[in-house]
Amino acid sequence: MPEEDMVDIKFRLYDGSDIGPFRCSSSTSTVDMLKQRIVSDWPRGKTITPKVVNEIKLISSGKVLDNNKTIGQCRTPFGEVAGGVIIMHVVVQPSLAKTKTEKKIDNSPKQIACSCSIM
Repeated sequence: MPEEDMVDIKFRLYDGSDIGPFRCSSSTSTVDMLKQRIVSDWPRGKTITPKVVNEIKLISSGKVLDNNKTIGQCRTPFGEVAGGVIIMHVVVQPSLAKTKTEKKIDNSPKQIACSCSIM
């Protein structure tokens, strides 16, 4: 691969820590491939941990990146940083089924006992 085809990418996590930088080909590396790398290299001990690629969104220059696009196709949102590292923000959204079971809300009416007296 030509050297000009390669880009350095760092992934910024929710707590301000980073994964990377990684050197990737802008013409063959897809956003989905980057997400797979993030899941496999996710730091241990974080309170939020993605289990699958679908739980991750990558954001660069305020735009959510499409899984099927290559880094080169997303080049406009990345901007041009000569010799610099591109920083992408990682948003983890656990699957809906998991969050529903964890956050069961009891909406049943409650009977409130009042021990007030009117004088």
